[in-house]
Amino acid sequence: MKTFNEKRKFKKEIKIADITIGGKNDIAIQSMTNTDTRDLNATVKQIARLKDAGCDIVRISVFDNDCVSNIPLIKKAVKIPLVADIHYNHMLAIDSIKAGIDKIRINPGNITDKNRIKAIIDTAKEYKVPIRIGVNTGSLPEHLYEMYDGPAAQAVIHAVRDQVDMFLNYDFDNIVIAAKSSDAMQTVEIYRMLNQAFDFPLHVGVTEAGSYIKGTIKSTVALSILLEEGISDTIRISLTDDPLKEVWVANDILNFMGIKKYGVNVISCPTCGRTKIDIIRIASVIEERTKHIRKNIDVAVMGCAVNGINEAKYADIGIAGGEKKAVLFKKGKKLRTVPEDRIIEELLIEIEKC
Repeated sequence: MKTFNEKRKFKKEIKIADITIGGKNDIAIQSMTNTDTRDLNATVKQIARLKDAGCDIVRISVFDNDCVSNIPLIKKAVKIPLVADIHYNHMLAIDSIKAGIDKIRINPGNITDKNRIKAIIDTAKEYKVPIRIGVNTGSLPEHLYEMYDGPAAQAVIHAVRDQVDMFLNYDFDNIVIAAKSSDAMQTVEIYRMLNQAFDFPLHVGVTEAGSYIKGTIKSTVALSILLEEGISDTIRISLTDDPLKEVWVANDILNFMGIKKYGVNVISCPTCGRTKIDIIRIASVIEERTKHIRKNIDVAVMGCAVNGINEAKYADIGIAGGEKKAVLFKKGKKLRTVPEDRIIEELLIEIEKC
């Protein structure tokens, strides 16, 4: 079976501060702050949390000059590649570049004047800042909806091609492409077409995916197909929730796809009538309290002897429930028995030792 990198189409390498995407480089995980960028303290704190959770690149909303003024302060406070999200006002893109932003995202659906786009490109070229052409099915140029009878995948590709051709005509190829849909399977269709049509890195994701559970499912459906086909250079999980959850989900998808192995993998049984301890709560707490751990280990949380030590014997560490107690085991070998009120703490102690 071919690995992800063996399936990948080689793309142009693009530097975003100290991270390089494209080529055979690791897939970068992105998220976006939901703080008011004018609130420096809140924005810096959220970016720091995202970085600690495993985020590689963070995007911020830049919607006025106060946001622009905070860019150098944010960059000084947290060392992570920073992307400015720009809509409508081309001068905010230019000023963000001059303020030290590492990458900008513009949408051809709302910055349409070619002279203004050229002004952005000229500044990006001067400062060696990449531009992400970010197209969504919901914000295409109006004439394309008429031409293709709605937000078809072909309309999206048309919009991207128009922008890429314009950028290349202005002698600018420091480009990342994103073209998203809120529909999982249309997203797959679009990115397959993009992968064939262009040699620039692809930022992949389902836009406006929804709440934590449904948005995670929708994103996983699309990304698992695309990643299996070797399509992606950077990803974002767009959730209507805490941005930290976007990073957790992205990490888990890459981990479970075998692309980026790290972090605690909790293996837990679905419970049944034999379960005599609160296995649902234990599994939930262990997942939450091990999110900061970067060691690549498997932790088993099993409800009873039937699916206990033997079934999870290859786990690095685990517990198998009994009557108000649990057996703590390591690689299938019993370590000790612990009472129910000590299961979580004893398991966490052993996880730290792994």
